[in-house]
Amino acid sequence: MDYKELGLKMGLEIHQQLNTEKKLFCPCKCELIDKKPDYALLRYLRPTQSELGKIDRAAFEESRRKMKFIYESYDYETCLVESDDEPPHPLNMEALEIALTISSILHMNIIDEFHIMRKQVIDGSNTSGFQRTGLVATDGYLKTEYGNVKIENLCLEEDAARRVGQKKGKIIFRLDRLGIPLLEVTTDPSIKHPQQVKEVAYQLGQVLRSTKVKRGLGTIRQDLNISIAKGARVEIKGVQNLDLMPKMVENEVKRQLNLIEIIEELQNREAFVDNEIYDLNKIFEKTESKIISKALSKDGNVLAIKLGGFKGLIGKEVQPGRRFGTELAAYAKKMGVSGIFHTDELPAYGITNLDIEKISHHLQLSENDAFIIVADQDEKARNAIIEVQRRAKTAIKQVPEETRKALEDANSEYLRPLPTASRMYVETDIPTTVISKKQINKIKSNLPELPNEKKQRIIKQYKLSEDIATQLVRLDKVEDFEDIISTSKLDATTIGSTLAYTLKEIRRDGNNIKKLDNNILKNTFVLVEDGKIVKEAISDVLVGLCNKEGSPEEIAKSLNIIMLTKEAVEEIIDNIILENNKIINERGIGAIGTLMGISMQKLHGKADGKFVNKLLRDKLQNIK
Repeated sequence: MDYKELGLKMGLEIHQQLNTEKKLFCPCKCELIDKKPDYALLRYLRPTQSELGKIDRAAFEESRRKMKFIYESYDYETCLVESDDEPPHPLNMEALEIALTISSILHMNIIDEFHIMRKQVIDGSNTSGFQRTGLVATDGYLKTEYGNVKIENLCLEEDAARRVGQKKGKIIFRLDRLGIPLLEVTTDPSIKHPQQVKEVAYQLGQVLRSTKVKRGLGTIRQDLNISIAKGARVEIKGVQNLDLMPKMVENEVKRQLNLIEIIEELQNREAFVDNEIYDLNKIFEKTESKIISKALSKDGNVLAIKLGGFKGLIGKEVQPGRRFGTELAAYAKKMGVSGIFHTDELPAYGITNLDIEKISHHLQLSENDAFIIVADQDEKARNAIIEVQRRAKTAIKQVPEETRKALEDANSEYLRPLPTASRMYVETDIPTTVISKKQINKIKSNLPELPNEKKQRIIKQYKLSEDIATQLVRLDKVEDFEDIISTSKLDATTIGSTLAYTLKEIRRDGNNIKKLDNNILKNTFVLVEDGKIVKEAISDVLVGLCNKEGSPEEIAKSLNIIMLTKEAVEEIIDNIILENNKIINERGIGAIGTLMGISMQKLHGKADGKFVNKLLRDKLQNIK
């Protein structure tokens, strides 16, 4: 695929939670809470006009869904700021300083006054109906093998509430995540190749990880903007897997190319969308379709629209495994219905050929005409069929600008219209923050080491393997590693692998490793240095420390893994040799493997393997 010829343009938006002590505009901790909430709030949200008297189209569509929003909250862990019952507190200056640091790493122009704006969002993700956000810096760049990519903006904002469930007509959020400081880093559309977008996302992730940011699932979110020459700008939200990014770009380009083909064919056919909405209740009075009969039994309606010239195109594949009809159905589903029926997939779902003939006659369909049916409660069905009608009209003219949701198979589905500038307005509750040149110069003179630089340094300095060094950087354990090794005589590989792998395995087995701070680890390593335990026993001691009180040496004694003296080991080896004299006579020095296994089993980790092996070898050679 010639992406240059297609005029492919891409941009990235990366949202990264910051690891600060408190939230952006209140003193609550930046931690997610698993316990049962103390109470819940109920809110309805509606769109409002901007200062220019306009309503954002994305906010307007959300309002048509008429959803109820439930916010789970806590007596002590959340506060009145998060429930929008109290004005915001002063700005978290630690978060702003992190934003300034990242701006400096990305060679950006930092603004001299930080202003907070309100960005209208009424999908329920914020109790107030808007998100507070402020511009920190502009016009930076990032080097890639495909050329420089411009970093357009860096904003500091509050994260949204955490969505934890959905019931009929209700979406349930939790206020623990709302207000966590969040950085939004946006590139311009100068990314031209699918592999380049993956590289940019990786490099930006590395820059962010050089500062105080949160780690783990959900702490970083990537949105991908894609357009081609004859298509439209589409924002794909929630692209979690960097390896899937190139495939996602490829699938979106294919989707838009297929939509363009549909547009051209519809125009050749002089296609049209009838404005009338038809009532099909009488046709389906004695239907065999369980879905339709269920809707009618609940005083619902069966509604249809006529699509002139659309026959055969609704079933056309636009993404792998997804058809144009799937695109239309996504618009209907946003209004709360479970889906649509269309000509290209019928007869099916209990809708018979006779039903199709009656509908065709009722709608006065010609040979190339199609119809779409929605069955549900009247208001939902009507809103859904209107949305499908609107999308079908757009299908004759252009590829629509949309916000879409990333799917795990590298496809995407419609989420809402692309937002407009009409959703931004000034925040009056928070004063402007002045950013001085002195403050910027101080930050620039003390920029952090980037992760890749850090990895290469510790490989060279401590003779670590690339694998261990990579894991230490990824887990943000380099500082811990260097703190421990500065006072330890133990080899770097043992310390590094303990931090990189052993702790992770212990946690995976259900142990709480929070107790295992650097001092505990240092004292555990001292046991190895002093010859009191073998390296292989480190994991056992650490597991014991997670579950019992006591020092590392006390835990080692309770586990009966304190190493034996050399004299005691030699006595045990002598007895093993006497007991296995027959094997030794038959095999000579070749018996060492068998004897080594017997020895280590009897010693139960209380002796160093290398010492035991040498002792056995020396004694066998003397026998010979």
